[in-house]
Amino acid sequence: MARLFGTDGVRGLANGDLTPELALSIAASAARVLAEHDRSHRPVAVVGRDPRASGEMLEAAVVAGLASAGADVLRAGVLPTPAVAYLVSALGADLGVMISASHNPMPDNGIKLFAAGGHKLPDAVEDEIEQKMGERVRPTGAGVGRVRDVEDAEGQYVQHLLKVTPHRLEGLKVVVDCANGAAFAAAPDAYRRAGAEVVEIHAAPDGLNINDGCGSTHLDQVRAAVVEHGADLGIAHDGDADRCLAVDANGEVVDGDQIMAVLALAMKDSGELTDNTLVATVMSNLGLHIAMREAGIALRTTAVGDRYVLEELRAGGYALGGEQSGHVVLPAHATTGDGLLTALRLMARMAETGRSLAELAGVLRRLPQVLVNVVVSDKAAVARAAEVAEAVAAVEAELGDTGRVLLRPSGTEQLVRVMVEAPTHELAEATAQRLAGVVSSVR
Repeated sequence: MARLFGTDGVRGLANGDLTPELALSIAASAARVLAEHDRSHRPVAVVGRDPRASGEMLEAAVVAGLASAGADVLRAGVLPTPAVAYLVSALGADLGVMISASHNPMPDNGIKLFAAGGHKLPDAVEDEIEQKMGERVRPTGAGVGRVRDVEDAEGQYVQHLLKVTPHRLEGLKVVVDCANGAAFAAAPDAYRRAGAEVVEIHAAPDGLNINDGCGSTHLDQVRAAVVEHGADLGIAHDGDADRCLAVDANGEVVDGDQIMAVLALAMKDSGELTDNTLVATVMSNLGLHIAMREAGIALRTTAVGDRYVLEELRAGGYALGGEQSGHVVLPAHATTGDGLLTALRLMARMAETGRSLAELAGVLRRLPQVLVNVVVSDKAAVARAAEVAEAVAAVEAELGDTGRVLLRPSGTEQLVRVMVEAPTHELAEATAQRLAGVVSSVR
């Protein structure tokens, strides 16, 4: 049987795969597990959601499940995922539940759990929650959990963001694409209160339009809006605002690798970059490796997924890490990826230096990157195949320091992803197709 929890909680088609009954069962089991781990007090859980229509239904189920298992519930309403993680820590709660499917289309939804302090739950605890989902032991009378709303949840989160923004943003004009998602109110408010002039787009969620042709997975409209309004930059969030991508004044995309490069240099200058080290995944562009090496910054790489970045950050006590997709983590100020915090830090660097985003991001020259998904009959056989290893070694010898090859099996499908970076797109494409041919020939 497949594991219920994926790398980012439980996700599926709302009212299809992810039913209210399942949401109630997950929440009740989570409360029971927490109570068993610490019997000194009644567990307290913070619950937030993004604005998709099914969130109303699933929120009701989650709240009922928690209360039925004896947990008190602090209902935070529509908030970004990092805001829920922050409130878990700030309010001294034992558990956080975020109902969101992030950048997925509206029909999907998900449940993400946070432990005390706002950290992601360890795999072992998620497994324990899954194992106990069939139990029906419930308190009665005064043992039933109570439910109340968090007073000014969004305001508490925005105030936290403003406190950790190192420079005022006066003089900057920013277009923010809120993806009709969880940051539709918090992001424009935070950027304005930090001093920027804000033009907001896709900031009118109706429950159905989240991520619909907008946000960090659809950048054309924010690119056009930046040019139209003569803005200094654009910021595009996803549905739950745990990440962002940027656009410079010319409408050119600034991806997560470039954002991390800008922040790493800023934090090195300010003495915040622990051990002068940045954490990124194996998918980060070779250009990031080169730029960091030239700046005297070490780059540690992890498997793909913010979970692995977080693990490395905590293990080494490092101060900055993230992904090419725009998930960026600053552990001194957030326990998970925070798109608003990332954007404020990026704009603060612009305001502090007086340099344009294009100039700052220019420290990283992205090498052309081609990714080919190869359908295979047996991923393990590809990993063992001598002909594949020989082909990869030959390509690596040809590219030398000017390129990179990565073969990565899919975690959920019989696919092998072939990624090649090279000095030109044509060379990267030809090399990737050549390797893909070798991979597909394995039987």
